[in-house]
Amino acid sequence: MINRTLVLIRHAKAEPTADSDTLRPLAPRGRRDAEAAGRWLADLAVSPGLALVSTAVRAQQTWERIAGAVPSAPMRSEPRIYDNTVEALLAIISEVPDEVESLVLVGHNPSMHGLAITLDDGDGHEAARAALHDGYPTCAITVFDVACGWSDLAYGAARIRAFAAPRADRS
Repeated sequence: MINRTLVLIRHAKAEPTADSDTLRPLAPRGRRDAEAAGRWLADLAVSPGLALVSTAVRAQQTWERIAGAVPSAPMRSEPRIYDNTVEALLAIISEVPDEVESLVLVGHNPSMHGLAITLDDGDGHEAARAALHDGYPTCAITVFDVACGWSDLAYGAARIRAFAAPRADRS
């Protein structure tokens, strides 16, 4: 039995405008929420082996804030994540070397939500599955258990362990 972890993260709340969509930085709330997301992942004892992150500034900044709370992992900017299709995300995952046991993808909706829904095998954590199906807000994270090699990952082939959209204390 191959035991892998896949973590899908939608970038945190970004500023509404910039010179281009790819240059939109995180809003103050997004910075705080990304730090809360890092603490949430650390509490789950997620230890990334590789982080593939969209080239958009908001995704890069989200990962920087999350990465401060989890064990250090190599990070690679991946422009195809910004393409925002489920098929592109699956293709990216399929190229990950088998020695990577825990993979993080940081990207955008609608593809992050779409991929999370399509990977769900229907047998994971019930409350997490229900929350996932209700939507994928900014800074949403789905943690999957994967029992196959990355190149074999397909629809319905991952079990949801946890789902959250961590929020910083707003008081």
